[in-house]
Amino acid sequence: MQALLKLSAFIDRINDLIGRAMMWFVLAATLISAGNAIVRKVAGTSSNAWLEVQWYLFAAVFMLGGGYAFLRNAHVRIDFLSSKFSARTRNWVDIVGIVVCLVPLCLMLIVEGWPVFARAWVSGEMSSNAGGLIRWPVYLLIPVGFAVLLAQGVSEIIKRAAFLSGAGPDVLAHKEPDETEVLLKELSAADAAAQNKA
Repeated sequence: MQALLKLSAFIDRINDLIGRAMMWFVLAATLISAGNAIVRKVAGTSSNAWLEVQWYLFAAVFMLGGGYAFLRNAHVRIDFLSSKFSARTRNWVDIVGIVVCLVPLCLMLIVEGWPVFARAWVSGEMSSNAGGLIRWPVYLLIPVGFAVLLAQGVSEIIKRAAFLSGAGPDVLAHKEPDETEVLLKELSAADAAAQNKA
């Protein structure tokens, strides 16, 4: 089980890095969008390439961010049901859901998405818009994004199996504090330190 937990931790680290990179992609897409709009209004000109870069960045955030959302337990969950389950039942429901729904979906979309990317790569498919970009990078996001999500699914199965076998914590029971909560705690601590000095 320890080797599997190390694999799970490695997958978690990779998806955490990807998720943090996707946050920068959101910023880049926002700046490109704003810059493109300003240039269009001020100079009366624009480029389809810049519009497509925005779409590609958004597609990357959406496709590659799935694993990060799963890692952070930020995906849609029917809490009014799962909150009534025992910890063991909740973990079993997750394992069954991952094995029955997530794994087959990811495998199907990887298998179906790869030929679409491969055809675009070989043909050099370009956007039909004037000044548009090549298409293969955005098509590649489909199999890669679902591979990343599948890997995180494997990691989540390992963590739930570890809990059920008594070799790990219940990751569903731990709520990560959000950034606002952390900031409020830091501000409170700084306030208390300032009052102690005064």
